[in-house]
Amino acid sequence: MKRLMLNTLVIILLSFPVYGGTGEYTKKLQAALPDFQMPDAWVTNHSPFRIVGNLYGVGGQDLSVYLITSEEGHVLLNTGAEGSMQHISANINSLGYDIKDVKILLSMQSHFDHTADLAIIRELTGAKMYATKKDAPILEDGGFSDPHFGGIETFRPVTVDKIIGNGELIELGNTKLTVHYHPGHTEGSSSYSMEVKENGKLYKVLIANMGTINPGKQMIVDPTYPGVSQDFAYTYKNQKMMDVDIWVAAHKSQYGFYEKYQAERGYSPETFVDPDGYIDAIEELEIKYIKQLNAELKQKNDI
Repeated sequence: MKRLMLNTLVIILLSFPVYGGTGEYTKKLQAALPDFQMPDAWVTNHSPFRIVGNLYGVGGQDLSVYLITSEEGHVLLNTGAEGSMQHISANINSLGYDIKDVKILLSMQSHFDHTADLAIIRELTGAKMYATKKDAPILEDGGFSDPHFGGIETFRPVTVDKIIGNGELIELGNTKLTVHYHPGHTEGSSSYSMEVKENGKLYKVLIANMGTINPGKQMIVDPTYPGVSQDFAYTYKNQKMMDVDIWVAAHKSQYGFYEKYQAERGYSPETFVDPDGYIDAIEELEIKYIKQLNAELKQKNDI
């Protein structure tokens, strides 16, 4: 089973343009998977940008990292692949903030491409790591117990300081984030919503963990984890019910970043307003999910 999980990881990673990484956990991946190389877009920096209000993007070319600022310190959501901290720190500095003022760390999911430098940032800043109940054990064992990609440590384990649940309000200074449990991609996946008022207009913002289905993930026939199919169905239904003006996601490619953002245009709170695109993206994923369900049901009936 673990060999199957590792082979699945190879398929996913080889679908991206890549170059080799040199970090400790990248080397572990390479030892277990000789063909593994870190995707270029996962380890290449992108200049920071303002999304709306006090929400900024400080991640790489594809892996999203979000900084939410307040007068009492900041929230950092996600990191990226191993070694991303130096880019994140530089991006935060260029915005006029300091990574050492980060007080709360969050992650949308427990896969290594979004979690790899959480531990080192927690140690540097003294920030508290918040996580959902289902993702917390995976964060604390470095991905070893992940039901889909487990069997090896894929990132440095990070201590979880607080368990957060669906509907919980996270407050720091003037920042208020609501936790939304959106499982499927991982068993503890979560999204975060906030409201931002700018120029007299109120924007409803969602940092969405989308219900993408990794290659090799099973719903019915040998399910990746018990209830995974129901989790995806719940997430699609719940996300479509949400009232969203601006949405972003764990990968820039998931929310059409490069179609929406052009640095030379300058900042506008309207840049990422896209409620129709949000629904379209969910429905596209839901169609793929239904097709996979039907294929697995046919496979089950043919056995």
